[in-house]
Amino acid sequence: MAKAIYWVKKGKSETAFELRESPGIESQVPPEGHVRIRVQFSGLNFADVMARLGLYPEAPRMPSVLGYDVVGIVEAVGDSFGAEVTHLKVGDRVVAMTRFGGYSSYVVTPALAAAVIPADMDGAKATALATQYCTAYFAAYEMIRLHAGDHVLVQAAAGGVGTALVQMAKLQGCTVYGTTGSASKRDYLKKLGVDHVIIANPASGIRAMEGDLGEQVLKLSDGRKMDAIFDSLGGKAVYEGWKLLAAGGRIACFGAADFAGTKNPFKALRTLTGFGIYHPLKLMMNSKGMIGINMLAVSDTRQDIIQRCLAEVVKLVAAGKLDPHVGAVFPAEKIGEAHEFLGARKSTGKVVLSWS
Repeated sequence: MAKAIYWVKKGKSETAFELRESPGIESQVPPEGHVRIRVQFSGLNFADVMARLGLYPEAPRMPSVLGYDVVGIVEAVGDSFGAEVTHLKVGDRVVAMTRFGGYSSYVVTPALAAAVIPADMDGAKATALATQYCTAYFAAYEMIRLHAGDHVLVQAAAGGVGTALVQMAKLQGCTVYGTTGSASKRDYLKKLGVDHVIIANPASGIRAMEGDLGEQVLKLSDGRKMDAIFDSLGGKAVYEGWKLLAAGGRIACFGAADFAGTKNPFKALRTLTGFGIYHPLKLMMNSKGMIGINMLAVSDTRQDIIQRCLAEVVKLVAAGKLDPHVGAVFPAEKIGEAHEFLGARKSTGKVVLSWS
């Protein structure tokens, strides 16, 4: 019988979830344009941690099933498919993005949010492609449009999206500066290809262990400002990043990790106001750009973009040009431990649940 992990309580990871039987979904007939997938691996994302803590407004009401990405086998295809979704058939091994519901042994999801993966591709690694590598591809190649020779700052570079961004920036011929809140991740980032590793204060990505982050970046770059910054921290890190941009530079904001664990409403307000206010005239006169990225919003209205990005990252991984890193694989029943591991920022790369 199918099983799913239900989010039942805000707060601590050990009491937030229940693994329950979920009868019926394993035989559910998918609607037109959808597929039913028998899940082998489910991915965790930092947005799941934010949801568990009650800090993610788009999360469904409890009790509900969180999770954005899965790898598994297509077991049923919705009738009356149009030409745009004939890329899938029963028996295909796929990676897919779900709009929540991914913590389940079976999912039904739009076909345009799924892509076939090679039979020999590591399933746990492939789980990173749906959300994290799609986000990175959309940010780096479609929105920011990195160029060879660009100087690029990646905040939280050892995380899932950060790992993907570093690989994509290096593939494009960029010089990469990467921050991490843990000195233990320095070797991982150097091996990943980060040219300049900056150990930031875990409590705030805007402070480096050896002084102000901006000062450290400019010291390492011999005074050259950044052409692109990728920020998943939010708050004052965005404002400090803005000041580090060169003319023609762009900052992409796709997360607010600094909100995690912020129970004090006044501290949360300070974090929120720390983003700063950016008048269009200020953007124009400084010739700088700011881009917000929310892949849920993209998937709601432009599934063709999801399909395009997903297809491209699958090709790049299959060709050996990108290599997702799996930080840990937990059995599905260890969901609490998996969330604690991710939320404590102990992980590098992707954290995965196994349904085998």
